[in-house]
Amino acid sequence: MKAYIFPGQGAQFVGMGKDLYENPKAAELFEKANEIIGFRISDIMFDGTDDELKQTNVTQPAIFLHSVILAKVLGDDFKPDMVAGHSLGEFSALVAADALSFEDGFKLVIARANAMQKACEIQPSTMAAILGLSDDVVEKICAEIEEIVVPANYNCPGQLVISGSIEGIDLACAKLTEAGAKRALKLNVGGAFHSPLMEPAKIELQAAIEATNISAPVCPIYQNVDAQPYTDPALIKKNLIKQLTGAVRWTQTVEHMLANGATEFIEVGPGNVLQGLVKKVSRDAVTSSVKIA
Repeated sequence: MKAYIFPGQGAQFVGMGKDLYENPKAAELFEKANEIIGFRISDIMFDGTDDELKQTNVTQPAIFLHSVILAKVLGDDFKPDMVAGHSLGEFSALVAADALSFEDGFKLVIARANAMQKACEIQPSTMAAILGLSDDVVEKICAEIEEIVVPANYNCPGQLVISGSIEGIDLACAKLTEAGAKRALKLNVGGAFHSPLMEPAKIELQAAIEATNISAPVCPIYQNVDAQPYTDPALIKKNLIKQLTGAVRWTQTVEHMLANGATEFIEVGPGNVLQGLVKKVSRDAVTSSVKIA
């Protein structure tokens, strides 16, 4: 069974999607996206600078476009038995699985990026990658800290990203290092994604999600908040709303997909980060990425 997986923020690179534009269907979708967002995001993706591509209002829409347009160009060759996306990638997965239209999905991603940026500006906050500790140890230490700091991304065994206030992250990194973490590395991000500090963004995005039509996907989508498969549009919406302040349970997602019959994980979008994470969950997992001839 084929499991198609879609990357999140951090997978971007200058030149992403440029080869896709040679395909007429892809070019049409890129131009439609430029019109929707109000500037030529395709130009930034193809020929911009790293700094331009790192802007929040560019990064998330750019990754979404690369992933979704890649899936659309595959056409009849894109036949998923199950899909999942890491954080932002969940929106890409929903569009690829025909639960969201291209236009609606893109508008939600734009709204999500803007709402998250506003939330980041309300309170200085950050994230850190913790390597070499079990999840339960990281969870226990985070819970003992009075500042806001929570597990945010369960990426693979031995790699858990935490999120919270700057003070909370600093305290947690020190305590986790004392507890035996191989590394406690603060990340170069603009805020505490997937934490309670994203509550303002969640409230803002909730109205947009509730007003958007979501249909039953062509296959189950494994959602971040609990790593379970869903096809009911009402439940998919609820989980999307929870996602901004809830943890990304990627390790559990891969485990559940394997348990439910996944035989190949195909990454759709820029980079190959998710393939690496899948391999760390299961060395025997077969992984690949989409190639356009």
